[in-house]
Amino acid sequence: MSYHLSARREFLRFLAASPLAAQALAQNPTGPYTPAYMAPASAKDALDVMDFEPLARKALPPAHWGYMATGVDDDLTLNMNREAFHHYQLRARRLVDVAAVDLKTEVLGVPWDMPIYISAVGSQRAFHPQGELATARAAKAKKAMQMLSTTTSTPVEEVAKALGRPPWFQLYMPPMWSETEKLVKRVEAAGCPVLVWTIDLLGGRNTETASRFARQDTRECLSCHATSPKAGANTSNMAGKPMLDGLSGAMNPPEATWAYVDRLKKLTKMKLILKGIDIGEDARLAREHGVDAVIVSNHGGRATETGRGTIDILPEVVDAVGPQFPVLVDGGFRRGSDIYKALAIGARAVGLGRAYIYGLSAFGQEGVERVLDILRDELTLTMRQCGTPTLAQITRASLLRNGTRI
Repeated sequence: MSYHLSARREFLRFLAASPLAAQALAQNPTGPYTPAYMAPASAKDALDVMDFEPLARKALPPAHWGYMATGVDDDLTLNMNREAFHHYQLRARRLVDVAAVDLKTEVLGVPWDMPIYISAVGSQRAFHPQGELATARAAKAKKAMQMLSTTTSTPVEEVAKALGRPPWFQLYMPPMWSETEKLVKRVEAAGCPVLVWTIDLLGGRNTETASRFARQDTRECLSCHATSPKAGANTSNMAGKPMLDGLSGAMNPPEATWAYVDRLKKLTKMKLILKGIDIGEDARLAREHGVDAVIVSNHGGRATETGRGTIDILPEVVDAVGPQFPVLVDGGFRRGSDIYKALAIGARAVGLGRAYIYGLSAFGQEGVERVLDILRDELTLTMRQCGTPTLAQITRASLLRNGTRI
């Protein structure tokens, strides 16, 4: 018996070192997690969020998949967003009445049905013909907040109709202030209550993975994009997008400073959030400059190769601004237990990016709805298992970091 086990281990080691195994992994980088024969035939058959990933990859052309899947440099930060969740362990409690679980919360004075929101992802028609409208209808059906990207493929006014209310608007700032004023005023006129300025791309980025996938794509993408992948993945000009009508299409002025935050505050009555906060010092400065909330985010590993997962950054930011100041977070959330860990550290809510795009790419609106249902159900189950039936009861007492209380 021991001989057979030993031989089996040696065989598995041989396979792991084999170039054929490496080739198979390159062809199926999702690995053995969801083999093709286990792929759900419909959205309702999906058991967890990652069931949608191989279906999304199969449905999308190379450049579109690369745009969504890319990190920067060696994709270390992209991967660390997931790996960092393993640094935290849950402290399960027993014999607590968890018959009724309440996920309701409040963000910026507005009641939410759950602490999960749909974060901004641009150009969603690259993933499904209905794009942001399918996402908006799913958000409406599941009572989730939707944040709309500046580079949306559908105007904010149309998305608001599908959503049943104006979304939050994510801002990529144009370099000319006159264009910033025009864009912000349009968004405010559409009724958007919150402006989310993304500040993590002001210094540029190096999206090698997107560029490599774009080179595999033989299509001429100018038919559905303002720019072609052949022109490079780092273009900062998005002329032709509906929210940039009448504007140059340039974005992300590298000279922007905290003075720009003050100017935005004076320009609009919308609530202002800064997205892309990665350290406590910047979170504290945001609070001092009158920002209403911050989002701990590394752009899904697509901004700077810091090598830090957002769940590891979150404690530093929460501690810097104090428990009363709203801190949201995104980056690598794929399980309800991931969301629970962020709430325990002190996040007010958690944003989804790739997770719902997987569902959108595979099944459209139904896929996005199923992703939201899965994560809500998993979060509810985790709350029961940890003896915390309300969000207020979820604290750092429910969590360990590498086996140690935090």
